[in-house]
Amino acid sequence: MKRRKFFKSTFKGALGATIFPLMGNSDSVDSSKSSPKNSVTSNNKFNPKEQWHQMGTGKKARPDRRKTLEYDVVIVGGGAAGMCAAVSASRNGAKVALIQDRPVLGGNSSSEIRVHLNGVNHLKDGKPERETGIIEEILLHNRFHNPQDSYPVWDHVLYDFVTKEKNLDLYLNTSALRAEMKGDLIESVYCWQLTTETEYTFKGKQFIDCSGDGLLGATAGAFYRTGREASSEFNEKYAPKEADGWQMGSTILLGSKNMGKPMPFEAPHFTKKYEADKSHKGRKLMPFELGFWWVELGSDDDIIGEFEDNKHALMGYAYGVWDYLKNSGKYPETENYALDWVSSLPGKRESRRFIGDYILSEPDLLNNVNFDDAVAYGGWSLDEHNPGGMLNLEEPPSYFHEKFDEVYQIPFRSLYSINVPNLLFAGRNISQTHIALSSSRIMATCALEGQAVGTAAALCIQKGVKPRKLGEKYINELQEQLLRDDAFIPNRPSNDKLDLVQKSNVMFASSTKSGNVKLLRDGVSRDFQDKEHHWESEELPATVQIEWDQKQSISKIEVKCDTNVKKNIMLRRDSLNNKTYSTEIPKELLKSLEAEVRVKGKWVKVASIEKNKTRLVKFDFDKIEITAIRIHLKETYGASSAKLFEVRAYS
Repeated sequence: MKRRKFFKSTFKGALGATIFPLMGNSDSVDSSKSSPKNSVTSNNKFNPKEQWHQMGTGKKARPDRRKTLEYDVVIVGGGAAGMCAAVSASRNGAKVALIQDRPVLGGNSSSEIRVHLNGVNHLKDGKPERETGIIEEILLHNRFHNPQDSYPVWDHVLYDFVTKEKNLDLYLNTSALRAEMKGDLIESVYCWQLTTETEYTFKGKQFIDCSGDGLLGATAGAFYRTGREASSEFNEKYAPKEADGWQMGSTILLGSKNMGKPMPFEAPHFTKKYEADKSHKGRKLMPFELGFWWVELGSDDDIIGEFEDNKHALMGYAYGVWDYLKNSGKYPETENYALDWVSSLPGKRESRRFIGDYILSEPDLLNNVNFDDAVAYGGWSLDEHNPGGMLNLEEPPSYFHEKFDEVYQIPFRSLYSINVPNLLFAGRNISQTHIALSSSRIMATCALEGQAVGTAAALCIQKGVKPRKLGEKYINELQEQLLRDDAFIPNRPSNDKLDLVQKSNVMFASSTKSGNVKLLRDGVSRDFQDKEHHWESEELPATVQIEWDQKQSISKIEVKCDTNVKKNIMLRRDSLNNKTYSTEIPKELLKSLEAEVRVKGKWVKVASIEKNKTRLVKFDFDKIEITAIRIHLKETYGASSAKLFEVRAYS
């Protein structure tokens, strides 16, 4: 029965719809006692044109919920890429709007979907080359504030991290519906905020599409492509012989819990039977607690338009796999387990890929091409999922074509539109082929792209140029700013001419266990490709001292310490602790340190931190003329010695 008919035909429905007034505590209602004045049809004061009547205020017109706001940088999409873009743009001086169509940040890593925020942790030797910069700050923030590994708390860790930025305004539950153009430039983006019934128009100078599906860019007329390229187009050995429309699918994850007693399971009506006898051996059912990344559906057509249909099908497939585990009789270890969580929002992998001045392709990755305009890096394997997903059980769920020996570079030219001059993008929608996407789509890689385009957008505002011109004329400044902000660009050492430590005459330390104190100014802020770029003390406390022959005017000291980038610290649903993964605050991280400067022969303390939480430690103080700086390293979060990778000083 339809809901409206239900209300009309039942007494409880009448109460629920507030048709009759309730009389005290009586269980019955005498409709004959209703006042004729309560009849809408007899109320001469009622005006059908009045859509809103707020009692006690006299307001009768519906409030006009339309707002037009102006920003320097407008970012659509609040996943890993969008968050890092927003934070980096705001820290570099731009006024930023971050627009997210969900109630939480995090994209595929959020509590709604719960995908592990992987990055470069799939190299051939098994060792990570973990991302630093803003994404590492976020992961460290989580380690300090979410030791229980809760995904709902992770949502709020992200909210806390993003909203503390002074130049950044966050708009949740807000969908970007279309770009509004002025010539070939985006002038504004028209949005709808579901929870407040408010229409927003966000005007901006630079726009960044980190939404994945890329509706902002698409409605702006930005060129894009979907599907798989032919192998001949980019000389890709893992691409199909002929181009087709296949795009990697979306997945529904689930989680189960041991209840300590038998837990029977009855499949809901929408369940789709899992045909285990037809399934490739790569579709492993053990372990089962965290669900299965291969319960996915792709498309060779309109994967965005088909999303809701695919979602309903995926719900059936997910429950079908669980029904098989519980009721086939082949997995008695599931007897005491019950479903604890099932996602209602499939995690996406692929749809639109915009066209930039350069299209990143498989040979660029496999040949480790060095780009003059490199701004980010990746290294997850070429992980091309089975196009048919659950409709193609006979083939492996993913092909894992090849792992990398080392990380590859991502050029800035792949992060802005070829035909919409003020549009940048980061995430799975960047300018790349389907095969390149199979690696670079990993969230921490997308986050590095996000920091790059956020920084670029802020520099575009400062320089009064568009992204293409920034890349042509100011790429060195962009790269130097990223390196200063603790992003890492492989094979691109920093050479910041504003860094006064580069001009120092003497550097020494209280003791040395490994490395060399002079490596603190070599421009590489991690040990890389088996080469040392650090100094490590024998014990704690320890001191590093830097001196100049001539007086220097400084107000900033920046230190990059150790967080062990060879170990992953992302949130995992299984709270895994082993040689590769950790749920702990890195013991190598400096907890307590202070800075002194020498003024007229005397040492003066200018700054100290007692509970440091980041790899990049910044000391800011009033400008002062000095001849030396001294950094005292007092305590880590558990290591008996301290390791530094870089020290900088600025006027």
